[in-house]
Amino acid sequence: MSTNSTPGVPWYRLLNKHHWFVLTIATMAWVFDCLDQQLFILARPAAMAALLPADWNAKEFAGYATSIFMVGWATGGLLFGSLGDRYGRAKMLTLTVLIYSICTGLSAFSQDFLQFALYRFITGLGVGGVFGLAVALVADSLPEQARSKALGTLQAMSAIGNITAGLCSIYVASLVDSGTIKGGDSWKYLFWIGALPAFLCVFIAVRLKEPEKWVKAKAEGKITGVKFGSYASLFSHPRWKRHALGGMLLCISGVIGVWGIGFFAPELVGSVMARSLKEAGVAGPQIASETAKWTGINGIVQNVGAFLGMISFTWLAQGIGRKKAFVLGSIAAAAATIFYFQCFNSKSDIWMSGVMGFCQLGLFAGFSMYLPELFPLRLRSTGISFCYNVGRFLAALGPWTLGYLTKHLSDKAAAANVGAADTVITAAKLGAFREAACWMCFIYFVGIIALKWLPETKGQPLPED
Repeated sequence: MSTNSTPGVPWYRLLNKHHWFVLTIATMAWVFDCLDQQLFILARPAAMAALLPADWNAKEFAGYATSIFMVGWATGGLLFGSLGDRYGRAKMLTLTVLIYSICTGLSAFSQDFLQFALYRFITGLGVGGVFGLAVALVADSLPEQARSKALGTLQAMSAIGNITAGLCSIYVASLVDSGTIKGGDSWKYLFWIGALPAFLCVFIAVRLKEPEKWVKAKAEGKITGVKFGSYASLFSHPRWKRHALGGMLLCISGVIGVWGIGFFAPELVGSVMARSLKEAGVAGPQIASETAKWTGINGIVQNVGAFLGMISFTWLAQGIGRKKAFVLGSIAAAAATIFYFQCFNSKSDIWMSGVMGFCQLGLFAGFSMYLPELFPLRLRSTGISFCYNVGRFLAALGPWTLGYLTKHLSDKAAAANVGAADTVITAAKLGAFREAACWMCFIYFVGIIALKWLPETKGQPLPED
């Protein structure tokens, strides 16, 4: 019998004031986390242009910066996931939000690529901790019947953070247009905006309580000697070990798809828009601001699609089961991404970003629903964080690989067009970027294969030892 639904009663009517407070705070922490991620993506091209020597490949180093950020993310996920099980989800959530907010602001003061990479690594530590802590907090605090859809909604709301980042990018571009700020400093303003979520920590620290079931289990654990947040315990148990490794591979597929491919859409949009504007005879200074504006619009469209995709995936997974939903979602994500990178060619194609966002980010609602259903209370934050974040050590190779493939194919294209006009060489390099992104879409099939070792959890209560 399903424990995830109450006939005739919507899930949100099962929540009391405390449940709503927990869900709201956890969601805000994740929304601001995603705002930070997206601000980095939008500021990345301008930051690379400002911090790198003119003869360095900006797309290549954008990939390296993203990989460094993701290594920090993975490290933070491992660290704070375990600490959340040991010392409390609410306490660690406060600390992670503070870390990513402060270091995002400090990123604006970078003087060279090395400083920028250091700040992004430390920011990644905080960013990496939030998801596992927020999901475990909600999973352990809300009624069983409301858990799955509440977690799917939490993940869907991440699109609000991403959309807000797009609006911020458009606003900063308008300040450049009006001459209020210098175009070369626009990326700094975006990072300063990313420092604002630090104020959320006050509300988390003062009012957010640990889940009662965690407090009770922790007290009992002190008597029985049960270990909380132990990686040794996670990997010494055959069932939890299998779930951890299978869940990690499933998450790697989605994470590389988004961070290694999908979130490089601003580079494609920027290149296409700059080319179009040059062909239309637009002056140089206007090209930069118009490109920034359309990059922001692209981010908004992409994340409106993401919001709809995550809501849709939540209902799909509730209807046909987690595993079938992941199979369909992974195939759709691969197809939509290849279509986007092959066919996006002008402002009129901006709708394609929404389709790609719908398919790629929809999978992440599945992660928030499915991962808590794979681990017991004492290892829930640890297991979720391991799957969602440690895979980023491997997923960090995604942006690096895209950067390397782009450079290799670009150099090959340039060599094949020696003596050709600059426009021809530029077009050849853009084609190389498209080709590299499409080849990487095969990563989605890794997630499908990983499902072979994972259970179907639809309608099942959260597992315990």
